[in-house]
Amino acid sequence: MENLSRNFYLQPTQTVARRLLGAILVHQEPLGTTTGMIIETEAYDGENDLACHARSGKTERNQAMYLTGGHAYIYFTYGMHWMFNVVTGPQNYPAAVLIRAVKPIHGLDIMRVRRSPIEKKHWCDGPAKLTTAFHITNDLYGADLCNPASSLVIKNGADISDRLVRTTSRIGIGYAPEPWRSKPWRFLLAAENAPSLPDDL
Repeated sequence: MENLSRNFYLQPTQTVARRLLGAILVHQEPLGTTTGMIIETEAYDGENDLACHARSGKTERNQAMYLTGGHAYIYFTYGMHWMFNVVTGPQNYPAAVLIRAVKPIHGLDIMRVRRSPIEKKHWCDGPAKLTTAFHITNDLYGADLCNPASSLVIKNGADISDRLVRTTSRIGIGYAPEPWRSKPWRFLLAAENAPSLPDDL
């Protein structure tokens, strides 16, 4: 499976958020390689989106959002959790997709140690849970997901039918006014609907 191309990430953030469903997150680590199918995302679309971290302009924290699409934007929240986002669109347009959940595929022994004693079905069913399972931290801030040498990439996966996808408003953005609070920019694929994939990812 090939890495998603730069052109993929240059699409509108809502398009990227939808099309990332079924794609394969891969992190090559010293302990081994962890992989999982992306099954939930949220789109955040520039400075005009009052739920977006770029709503107040460029800061030290969000500067990775201003890179060309295909870079990693990682931030710390609640004093304990890392969140992994994929930057979208052209350079200096601060949009990104939050990866909210994945279905674990490979590196299960590694994830089990990190997520024990949690049940497998809950290892990666939240944005902070998956970064723990995949050991995605600020060390990967700004990583180029399109660079073949990068330890963190996203690969082509399954083509997901629209009938398997749900959209809802985004979660945890009570600070945002309408209409931003109700934008249907959260995309979900039920884990039981996630297709199986070959072993040689």
